[in-house]
Amino acid sequence: MRMRDWAWWRPLLGLFLVAVVYGVLLLATGFLGILGLLASGTDPGALPDLLVEDMTDPWVLLFLNVSLIVAIPCVWLAWAAAHGTRPGWSSSVLGRLRRRLLAPYALLALGTVGVGIALAVLLQLTVGGEEITGPVPDFGWLLVVVLLTTPLQSAAEEYLFRGYLSQAVAGWIRAPGGGAVVAAVLSALLFAAAHGAQDPLTFLDRFAFGLTASAVVWLTGGLEAAIAVHAVNNVVVFVLAGGLGGGVATEEVPAGTGVAFGLVSLLSMAAFVAVVARTRGRLRPETRTAAVDLRLPAPPVPVPAR
Repeated sequence: MRMRDWAWWRPLLGLFLVAVVYGVLLLATGFLGILGLLASGTDPGALPDLLVEDMTDPWVLLFLNVSLIVAIPCVWLAWAAAHGTRPGWSSSVLGRLRRRLLAPYALLALGTVGVGIALAVLLQLTVGGEEITGPVPDFGWLLVVVLLTTPLQSAAEEYLFRGYLSQAVAGWIRAPGGGAVVAAVLSALLFAAAHGAQDPLTFLDRFAFGLTASAVVWLTGGLEAAIAVHAVNNVVVFVLAGGLGGGVATEEVPAGTGVAFGLVSLLSMAAFVAVVARTRGRLRPETRTAAVDLRLPAPPVPVPAR
C-alpha cells in the first residue's frame, strides 16, 4: 500500500469508503433477505430472529454469511478509489489471489486447526459431560449453506481485516517490522471485538486466531493461507455444531473445560503457523513484489480533430 504516490489520507479515505459502502450493502442485504422470505410464503411472525444468532439455523447463517460476503467488493472499491490501484493488491504481493495455494493450505489447516477443534469437542464430551442432542432440524440445508457460503464469508473477513485494515495501519508506520506488529495486534483486537459480547477466554481465543492469520499472511505474502485456515475453522465449527446439537459448544470456549479447550485451540493455531513456515520451500509462496508501476493506467488523451 505504501507506494510512490502514498499519502497519509489515502488509508483514511479507504476506511471511510469501506464503512459507508458496507453499511449501505448491509441494509440492502437485510431488506432483500426479508423480502425473499416473505415472497416464499413465510409468515411475518415466523421470520428468523437475527438477534439470537442461532448459527445452526441455515437461514440465519445464510443471511449472516451474505451480510459479510458483501465486504469483499467494499475492500476492492477502497483499493481502486482511494489508492488508484488494482483491487488484486488486497490479495497478495503479486496483485492477485494465488489460487494454487488455497488447496494445500486448506489441507494443512484441516490437519492442525481442524484436528484441534475435533479434540476440543471430544474433551467436552468426555471430560465436560456435554451431551449430543443433534443433528439439528434442517441439518441438510445447513450443510448446503455452510459448504457454499462459509468459505466466502471467511474470505471476506480476511479481506477486511488483513487485506485492507492491516495494510492501512502498517502504511502509517515507516518501520516495516514495527508496522507489521502493530497492524497484527490492532487487527486481531478489532477482529475479536467484532464478534460481539463474549467471555474473556473466548475473546482471547479469537484474538489469537487473528494473530495466527496475520502471521501466515506475513510468512506467505498473501491472504491464501489465512483464508484457508479461516474457512476450515468455520466450516468444521458449523458442521460439528449442527451435527452434535447446541449442547456442545463449538463457537466459543465452554465453561468447565475452558482452559483446556483454549489450550488445545492455541496449540492447533501454533501448529498451523509452524507447518506454513516449514512448507514455504515446497510451496514457494511469493513474498516480494517486483518493481512495477502499481498505478492504474491513465485515461487516453483525446486528440483534437483537424
